[in-house]
Amino acid sequence: MARLALLLALTGLAACGSGDPLHVTTLHLGKSLNADSTVASFTTRFAPSDTVYLSVVTAGAGSGTIGVKWTYYGHVVDEPKRKVSYRDIAATEFHLKTAVALPPGDYLVEAFLDDKPAGSRPFKVAKSD
Repeated sequence: MARLALLLALTGLAACGSGDPLHVTTLHLGKSLNADSTVASFTTRFAPSDTVYLSVVTAGAGSGTIGVKWTYYGHVVDEPKRKVSYRDIAATEFHLKTAVALPPGDYLVEAFLDDKPAGSRPFKVAKSD
């Protein structure tokens, strides 16, 4: 009976993942996404007509709000947020696309988990030669 209780307890712990709280592990930028919201091909250079995809990769278990701030030369372009609840490694997708072409120049995207900084990535939009 004690072995059964121990086995059930260990199985329950394994099902909960690593036991770590939800946290951001990395940020990836690219021009397209995979079905699981991860970036298909990493890049930090985009054309004005591209959609810029950001994949915020998290690990651990828990709920929270992931937000990003897209800036262009220090001016805020967009600040979307998503409520998430994950039990293990997961990716949350955000993207930057405007009705007209993105102006060429230097951009920065910052990620936040529950309003706490979780990383940033600079990128560039340039016209094709």
